[in-house]
Amino acid sequence: MCAVFDNPGQGSLDISMCLKYIINIVMKKILLYGLLVTLIFVFNAYAFALCVNVPEANLRGGPGTRYEKRWLVFKYTALKKIAKRRGWYKVRDVDGDLHWIHGKLVTAKIKCSVVKVDKANVRTGPGTRFKKSAMSPAIKYDSFRVIKRKGSWIKVVDEFGDKGWIFRKLLWIQ
Repeated sequence: MCAVFDNPGQGSLDISMCLKYIINIVMKKILLYGLLVTLIFVFNAYAFALCVNVPEANLRGGPGTRYEKRWLVFKYTALKKIAKRRGWYKVRDVDGDLHWIHGKLVTAKIKCSVVKVDKANVRTGPGTRFKKSAMSPAIKYDSFRVIKRKGSWIKVVDEFGDKGWIFRKLLWIQ
């Protein structure tokens, strides 16, 4: 604490030192809170991404097998985690719809994507100058594991091991 407040008769040098001390503490707190907020945003971006890691999985209307099956999804389908209850995740899909999936059917360890447009050309390299691959075109809801990114292009692999490049804006990546 600043001694100048305890002994008001001291000179302006002490007031200046106290102001520097207070500013220093305030700046440290601002930096600490800023770092904390940044870490929360970074953590949340990764914490909410889930990827189906089995050949097929049911998306359900609630957290349990007694709930209706709403959608059958395939390996590498990207989902966004919303909540967790008794081993089940509430998830959002590429269309923004909410479903439930059992935790053993998904992983957060790999990055996945889903085609969000009617058709997406799959190329042999990262750009339109490359030929369309044998996988082309990928259709809406086709799912892929993300391998890497080069500029605006994403290298993907499907559940059969076939690889190609898709323009980033054509994919929903979680």
